[in-house]
Amino acid sequence: MEKLCRILLPLSLPDVQEFLFYLFFFFTMQTGTVKFFNETKGFGFILDDASGQDIFVHATGLSSATIRQDDRVSFETIEGKRGLNAVNVKKI
Repeated sequence: MEKLCRILLPLSLPDVQEFLFYLFFFFTMQTGTVKFFNETKGFGFILDDASGQDIFVHATGLSSATIRQDDRVSFETIEGKRGLNAVNVKKI
């Protein structure tokens, strides 16, 4: 922590804020590959790169217009009724 303070101390407040934003984004956004997505029914699954786990995604969780099988995406997860749900899903 002390080393981080020494690095950030000489920076201006906007620079520190930008650094912290990217740090937060890097550690909170997950990435994966769309394993399956049914546009008609509005749901599918994303294979999470980090865990290898299938994450449920509903059309309401998409930030992009649509996703297709094998698309690379970034996403966040929330706890749903039956497990993890992907939200803020964006193609990358």
